[in-house]
Amino acid sequence: MAKDKKKSNESKKAKLAEKKMKQEKKADKKAKTKAAKEEGDDVDDVDLDAVLEEYRKQQEQFHKITETVCDAPPRARAASCFIANPSNSNQLLLFGGEYFNGSLATFFNDLMVYYIDRDEWRSVTSPNTPLPRSGHAWTRGGNQSNAIYLFGGEFSSPKQGTFYHYNDFWKLDTNTKEWLRLEPKGKTPPARSGHRMTYYKNYVILFGGFQDTANQTKYLGDLWIYDTVNFVWFSPALPPAQLKPDARSSFTLLPHDQGAVLFGGYSRVKAMVAANKSARGASMGSKNVLKAVVHTDCFYLRITPPAPEAAVGTLPVVRWERRKKPANTPNPTRAGATMAFHKGRGILFGGVHDVEESEEGIDSEFFNQLFAWNVERNRFFPLALRKVRQQGGKKGGAGGEQQRVGGRRGNRQANEEELLRSLAALTAGKGGEDGDEEEMVLVKKEVEEEKEEKKVRDMPISMEMPHPRFNAHLAVQDDVLYIYGGTFEKGDREFTFDDMYAIDLGKMDGCKEVFKREVEDWIILQASDDEDDEDEDDEEDYDDEEDEDGDVEMADEAPKKFTESKRKKKQTTDDASVAETEASTTPSTASSEEDWEADTTATTVDDGLPHPRPFESRRDFFNRTSAEWQEILMTNLRWKNIAPETLAIKEIKTKAFELSEEKWWDCREEITVLEDEQEAAGIGEVVSLADKGEGSGHGGGGPGRRR
Repeated sequence: MAKDKKKSNESKKAKLAEKKMKQEKKADKKAKTKAAKEEGDDVDDVDLDAVLEEYRKQQEQFHKITETVCDAPPRARAASCFIANPSNSNQLLLFGGEYFNGSLATFFNDLMVYYIDRDEWRSVTSPNTPLPRSGHAWTRGGNQSNAIYLFGGEFSSPKQGTFYHYNDFWKLDTNTKEWLRLEPKGKTPPARSGHRMTYYKNYVILFGGFQDTANQTKYLGDLWIYDTVNFVWFSPALPPAQLKPDARSSFTLLPHDQGAVLFGGYSRVKAMVAANKSARGASMGSKNVLKAVVHTDCFYLRITPPAPEAAVGTLPVVRWERRKKPANTPNPTRAGATMAFHKGRGILFGGVHDVEESEEGIDSEFFNQLFAWNVERNRFFPLALRKVRQQGGKKGGAGGEQQRVGGRRGNRQANEEELLRSLAALTAGKGGEDGDEEEMVLVKKEVEEEKEEKKVRDMPISMEMPHPRFNAHLAVQDDVLYIYGGTFEKGDREFTFDDMYAIDLGKMDGCKEVFKREVEDWIILQASDDEDDEDEDDEEDYDDEEDEDGDVEMADEAPKKFTESKRKKKQTTDDASVAETEASTTPSTASSEEDWEADTTATTVDDGLPHPRPFESRRDFFNRTSAEWQEILMTNLRWKNIAPETLAIKEIKTKAFELSEEKWWDCREEITVLEDEQEAAGIGEVVSLADKGEGSGHGGGGPGRRR
């Protein structure tokens, strides 16, 4: 018996030691989780205005425009803007964008300049730079060769619990790299993301995009034109019967001799689908869903400028004209296939085709094909890489072939000797021929030494196209196509490519790898693992205390509910409140009325109450938080030992609205200050993803919004 007792004591000690170790491990894990939340969790703690204020303070540290040589290419990013500098054929410009690793989103507002001849990246800092954003759009200024115009975009908190769209308008001087925020008179385009811009003469053209509201993603089909001479935006009044493009984002908008041309795009529209069938095969009716639409239509935007003798401020005549679907369109249809303008044609690359197999998941196919869209002939032509033939044995040799296809750079190299002679003559002044020759030798030596110092490294060349992707950034400079970044999805993971390639559109003699870095892995959130660990610990604790009654198990359930995500928690609350309000059908009593009135004051001063947002009306505030206010009302009634069932549904909603209205007015002064600040920063409506009816996830990635 003594031995059995000793063994039992040792077993208990071992269990206690093991339990203590698990508790210490659990406490350490919770501490790390808490620290991580303090850094990144923004559902309740992170203030977007505070985040942007920090960006403003950092911006104020820059007192002048500076260019700094970077040790490496810019950080990986998606939904940024990439363009060839219209005033310098040796530069590519990159601005903004975001990077999402599965856990946190990082937004950028850096202006990066790539010097082609030096293979060098430079970062431009300025005291007046647009705030961080992604999904914005920009275009060159048409007749203004040294100007780029930028509009809109979006920004979110790190975990994308809340975000909003911009409606600010900027001009970038491509020579000085100076930003200027424009404040045109009159109406301006509403805030948006995913739109496109192009140019025609002295006009900047903006079309489409999307806005996220608390209920859905709204796609836009409005047209705006900015007059760079008169400094005004206007939205042309089009005839009601005139065919015009449907609302969309992620489309192509190219300049044209008579205005602009539009092709493709992506949107989601409401559609009726059959509901799940019953066990016997009978249909269970139909339901409304948002169906993805990949557009393949094409439109001309014809712009007729006012006559020279017309009065100042006369608007041009604008008209949409629908064209036939382009011939030989890439098949299957694809979203996120980006296009760059090159000599009257569009160069298209990549894209994704979504096959919706079920409500749970989407199977996608990605592409890396290259096409040229001849705008005048309205036809697509595939572009393929090909090896250059060697012609050294023929007259002229390889050198003649190189000079023939080398473009402007080949001509500059051919005239190098003549330039050196001219420079030597200028340096030597009136010296004799011998002096000219000596001076030319010295100058040539200096030029060669300088070339040796700035010699560009050899870049790998492949006869294969880059990895399949969508939403790649394209720019054409000096007949060379540059492909920067892009996005790829595998399962529930999203990868942002960190690379850039160059393809000579004249030679098509290979794909040059400018740089390539390994893609960072997608971070898998550990919330479910934490819950599993807690469940295991709870089960073990329950096994150790088998002699306790069933109340212990119920006590263990309570903390689990608070470890769930806020979105699940909110959904549970909504379902419970809806069920209770539907069950209540009897009228209220006088005592419940008095108790409710007495409880109103105590409820409205509670810091945990729903809070109104900037630019949110009383009705919108209640629509967003109706379930929460009803739950607050019913909870207060229960505290007073009054059954919520004694109130009718209509009465519950009325009293809940009165509670929300009082809260709205209490916060009005504070919200007005925020609205003024956000309007000054070009910020539109603030949206919470937890309130959106379309679901969750990263706003910029997934199939929900193809940019």
